[in-house]
Amino acid sequence: MPKIIQYRNNCIGCGICYERQPEYWRMSKKDGKATLLNAVVKKEIHMIDIAAHEAAESRSVATACPAGVIKVM
Repeated sequence: MPKIIQYRNNCIGCGICYERQPEYWRMSKKDGKATLLNAVVKKEIHMIDIAAHEAAESRSVATACPAGVIKVM
C-alpha cells in the first residue's frame, strides 16, 4: 500500500499540496505549514497510507512541492 510521507518541519507553507489534494492536506493557522490529515507521526515524520489509485496524483503533488518535503512510497 502506498504512503504519503511529509517532513513537516521543512515545509515552507506554499499550499500547493492543499490546493491539489485538499482531501489529504490542510494549512495550519498556527504556523502556516501544511498538515497531512490523519497522519501517524514518528520522529517528526508524518505518514499516511493511501489507496493505490491515488498514488499517481500524490506523486504529482510531491513533485510540485518546492521544498521537496513530500514523498510517496
